[in-house]
Amino acid sequence: MTIRVGIAGYGVVGKRRGDCLERHPDTTLVAVCDRTFEGEGTLPSGVRHYRSYERLLAEPLDALIVCMSNDMAAEVTCAALARGLHVLCEKPPGRDLADMQTVLAAERAHPGRVLMYGFNHRYHDSVRDALEIVRSGRFGDIIHMRGVYGKAKLITFNQADWRAKREVAGGGVLLDQGIHMVDLMRLFAGDFSEVHSFLSNSHWGYNVEDNAYALMRTPDGVVAMLNSSATAWRHQFHLDINLRRGSVILRGILSGSKSYGQESMTVVVADPDRDNGDPREETTTYNQDPSWDAEVAEFAAAILSGRAPQHGGSADALATMRLVYRIYHADPSWRSRYAIPDPDAH
Repeated sequence: MTIRVGIAGYGVVGKRRGDCLERHPDTTLVAVCDRTFEGEGTLPSGVRHYRSYERLLAEPLDALIVCMSNDMAAEVTCAALARGLHVLCEKPPGRDLADMQTVLAAERAHPGRVLMYGFNHRYHDSVRDALEIVRSGRFGDIIHMRGVYGKAKLITFNQADWRAKREVAGGGVLLDQGIHMVDLMRLFAGDFSEVHSFLSNSHWGYNVEDNAYALMRTPDGVVAMLNSSATAWRHQFHLDINLRRGSVILRGILSGSKSYGQESMTVVVADPDRDNGDPREETTTYNQDPSWDAEVAEFAAAILSGRAPQHGGSADALATMRLVYRIYHADPSWRSRYAIPDPDAH
């Protein structure tokens, strides 16, 4: 079976997804839509193009990849599910938990479809290797984690300015980029039961956050510290996972912009009785980014096998979105200023 796929939103990410579909032996890209097209027609590759997702969904498709703005993500996902399509939607699932609940209702109403979200960082080789080490128990349980994910602006690399508008985006740097770090912290440590935070938009002055600072704890005592920032003048991706007998340190992330530095994983072997804070360590660097192809391969495999995706299913997406909104809600001044509802009430 060849899976016929459409892409709603054919910008930078949509084109990247399209390249992955063309490389995968079991998928073919049939049609795309984007409001930047002047009309309807056919790309040089033979792929049909439209301006609206409604016209795209009239094509004979098996699956849809959604790469739309946050205010459209849930609407298009629901429309695709209603037509019986499998869906891979980029993160975040929508502007807020209400959008997520709308999608979950559509998923329940149309069972048997694969619904997957693009938490792409889970598919990076450094993250996969780190997860294997942590879960092996070689260094014991996690004590605490520190994560920083930062860029220099809310709107970078000629992105559209909707990311700085609350009515369209729903949130700022935490929901747009920091959600990846939130998701990884959940992946490594599980869900967090206690959340404290400070949110700020004092630098760029938009009505969405340009910095989020969170301190979180799991029921079994793992503490995580997070900074999601749009005032990191040197783009950063750091995740330190400190365990009973060592550490796993992730630095840099391979991306289209190449601005987050060399992707690497450092494994630290601790011996407090001997190393006096200067332990033996080994660093692996990664020069290829297979994450986009691996994610599309997982989507295709889930469709063909009839199983749930290994990563990025709706339950994972809901839990990560809820944690993001618990961070928003935990800051009393932010909660009051932007009328952030209690995410645990959903």
